Amino acid sequence: MKVPRRKVYSLICQRQFSITPRRREIRALSELPDRIHPSYQETKGNDLLSLHWPSPPRNILLVKKENTPQTTEAVIEFAKHVHSNYPSISFILEPLAASDLHTSLPFSVYSAPSPIPTNSSPKSNPTSTLLPHKVDLTTTFGGDGTILRASSLFATSPSVPPILSFSMGTLGFLNEWKFPEYKRAFRELYMSGAPPSRHSIMSTQDAKAENLPVPPMSQNARQTITNNEGWPDLGASLGPTRTARVLLRNRLRVAITNQKNDLIAPPHLPALNEIILHRGASPHLTHLTISISGRILTEAVADGLIISTPTGSTAYSLSAGGSIVHPLVKGIVITPICARSLSFRPLVLPNEASVDVRVSGDRGGVGVDVSIDGVGRQGIGVGMGVRVWGRVWGEQWISRAGKAERHWKRIGGIGLVACRVC
Repeated sequence: MKVPRRKVYSLICQRQFSITPRRREIRALSELPDRIHPSYQETKGNDLLSLHWPSPPRNILLVKKENTPQTTEAVIEFAKHVHSNYPSISFILEPLAASDLHTSLPFSVYSAPSPIPTNSSPKSNPTSTLLPHKVDLTTTFGGDGTILRASSLFATSPSVPPILSFSMGTLGFLNEWKFPEYKRAFRELYMSGAPPSRHSIMSTQDAKAENLPVPPMSQNARQTITNNEGWPDLGASLGPTRTARVLLRNRLRVAITNQKNDLIAPPHLPALNEIILHRGASPHLTHLTISISGRILTEAVADGLIISTPTGSTAYSLSAGGSIVHPLVKGIVITPICARSLSFRPLVLPNEASVDVRVSGDRGGVGVDVSIDGVGRQGIGVGMGVRVWGRVWGEQWISRAGKAERHWKRIGGIGLVACRVC
């Protein structure tokens, strides 16, 4: 069969192209810009705090439940949606998650240079060192344990970014959102504090240029113009009354003390749920001397002791007979575990109190094991103890338009973004 000359010429001159996959890499956290700190304000008629971003958030930490295909698919879907609609946002993953997911995403992710053992100290973990300075907000995919793990990544930081949690685990007491609502949930959080519209900013700039009366504008809009930080054109913003609501869950500060009552490094560890002192594998009861703000309360002879936050009052403390405390109540809950004396009942203390628990050796006491939010810490021997503080965040009063308002900034508690009831 004779092939036409024109066809032969086209086959010879046809240029062959090769297609290479787009590069997907894990980049270092140090390349990201510094963290943006939001502010939290009280509003009338609402018990929750109102979140305000001074400029759009840029760095998001994604924390997922391990070894769960459902959460892995959810993270990929969420990241692709946010990247396509909010291209200025960068994603941060834990080292193991980054190594597993970076090939499934058409863009680079950020993480620590290499996986870090879970038993390493915060100071030797580059992820724990850099995260408090880089993460604007955290998104979790899992249950309550995933939120506890996300908060533990900021153990050495007095300020924790707000957490947007999606219920995809076994327990969901702390989770506010269902994953199918992720588009609305993220937009509500992202645009919280933005000016009413981009047109209000442009009209203000045009009015100043032409010496015309300046239209009214919110404080957040003025700060946005001053910082030259623009918001994306995503349509109308939520407005001043539609900001994201945050439920502030308090953390406790924990320190281990030696026989001389001196603090042992690290001096402070945070606890979102509870601190548990228990006898462990020992068959003997523990003898614990409990002091409140420097005054001895009692000596408890029991299997152990639970010191919990209002958030943790519905966990192990509730199973041991403790009271349920509303998360907006600022307090400390002390619950004995199988106490020998019937006179020692659960207590709810004010948040300003400090609790000292010392292992007594007067009656042949034995050492106890200590766990914080389900993570086992070093055991303490006879004469050693645990010191717990309730207040870990501060408040700042500012005067705005002749009226004093309570303004929360750089809080030490955990700000969980609440699901708005439509």
